[in-house]
Amino acid sequence: MSYLLPHLHSGWAVDQAILAEEERLVIIRFGHDWDETCMQVQFAFCPPSRGRKEAVFVSVCFLDLPVSVGSAMDEVLASVAETIKNFAVIYLVDITEVPDFNTMYELYDPSTVMFFFRNKHIMIDLGTGNNNKINWALKDKQEFIDIVETVYRGARKGRGLVIAPKDYSTKYRY
Repeated sequence: MSYLLPHLHSGWAVDQAILAEEERLVIIRFGHDWDETCMQVQFAFCPPSRGRKEAVFVSVCFLDLPVSVGSAMDEVLASVAETIKNFAVIYLVDITEVPDFNTMYELYDPSTVMFFFRNKHIMIDLGTGNNNKINWALKDKQEFIDIVETVYRGARKGRGLVIAPKDYSTKYRY
C-alpha cells in the first residue's frame, strides 16, 4: 500500500516537508517499502463468467497470510489519509534510501511513525516508555485516527508531549 502515499527521497525533502506545513500535523513513517511477506503470491482460479468466456488464473495476495509490520501500518496510513487530510499530511521515508535520520531518531524498527507540527517533534505518551514514536503496527484505523486527533489538538495548544487516548503498555496487550 505504500505506493498510495507520497514518498520523500532525501533528507532535504524531509526537512522541507516538516518546515513547509504551518497548520497541519506532519506524519512521517520511516521504514522500508519492500515487504517479504507481501511478495508471497498465491494463484486463484477464476471460472468463466458473463463478461469473460475463458477461465483464468489470477495472482492475489490473501489477507489471511501473515502481514509484516511495515505493510500493515502502510495499509492503515493509506486508508486514513483521506479522512485526516484537513489536519494532517502523511509521508513515507525509506530508511535505506534516506539514512540521515537513522541515528538521530534511532530508526531500527521495520516501521516507525513520528509526528511533527510547526517544525517541532511532537512526542506522545503511549504507556510504552518510548514517547518519541510509534514503532509497531496499528491495525485499527479508528485507533490511529484518535491518536492523530489527540496529537494535533495537543500540538495546536503548544504541547510538546501529549497523552494517547489509549494505554499501550504490555499489561493491556495480553
